[in-house]
Amino acid sequence: MLSYIVRRVLQMIPTLIGVSILVFILIHSVPGDPARLIAGNEASEQDVALVRERLGLNQPLYMQYGHYIGQLLHGDLGTSLRSNRPVMTEILTRFPTTIMLTVMAIVIMVLVGLFAGIMSATKPNSVRDNATMMFSLFGISMPIFWLGLMLILIFSYYLRWLPSGGNDGIKYFILPAVAIGLSSSAILARLTRSSVLEVIHQDFVRTARAKGVKEKVVVFKHTLKNALIPIITIIGLEFGHLLGGAVLAETVFSMNGLGRYVIQSIQFRDYPAIQGTVLFIAALFVVVNLIVDLCYSLVDPRVKYE
Repeated sequence: MLSYIVRRVLQMIPTLIGVSILVFILIHSVPGDPARLIAGNEASEQDVALVRERLGLNQPLYMQYGHYIGQLLHGDLGTSLRSNRPVMTEILTRFPTTIMLTVMAIVIMVLVGLFAGIMSATKPNSVRDNATMMFSLFGISMPIFWLGLMLILIFSYYLRWLPSGGNDGIKYFILPAVAIGLSSSAILARLTRSSVLEVIHQDFVRTARAKGVKEKVVVFKHTLKNALIPIITIIGLEFGHLLGGAVLAETVFSMNGLGRYVIQSIQFRDYPAIQGTVLFIAALFVVVNLIVDLCYSLVDPRVKYE
């Protein structure tokens, strides 16, 4: 397994280089001059030119990218044009908010998605099954920002149970976590249903029932355990979706996380901040995929890593 982990870590390098090139090209293609934003609208062209020269924005793109890669090799993500602070410092300041929001959303996704999928699969074509599929269709089609606004309207404005924004305590994370977790739980519910239905009619499940094993044990010990690999896969993939949802949720709920930081950096044309944050999130997503792959062997001992 160690050789497999080393190989996967080495494979991360070209992936992250590709991400850095793509992001670098895209953000430099966006209209707008960060030097003008920093200098101010009333600054003269000479002042703007001096700012551009100080930031190295007057150099050819390949030289700017080469300088950026040189910084990365030394563990430096650059300095934010907006705050003049190291990008890594800005990321580490906001990362706890984003990761806590994402973890809470994953918990909601797993609890709601697994429960709905299992309840639907154990009674196929029933009223319960049709209701679950309707919920799944609604959840997949529902924009995160719209659900967030509806949650604020109901639980913050009318009921006044939860705050509408900020990140000063656990209660501030409940509404945004529900907003992004429910959308992913709908996808997980559909996948869980199909995976459980595929396993529940196999011979070993019939044998367990014939021996008089309780239905709950049959479902959770025999059926669900053997249906977990595709479920674990979608949970890992949804981690990236949840990070993307955090961008919208943090903006709607005014949370000081990585998502809102990216939006603010894009508005300011803060190239180092955008590049550093996207690269950080990409590396995090690749690591999560590696962890998901390693979890396969825990669920199914037949999975071997060579």
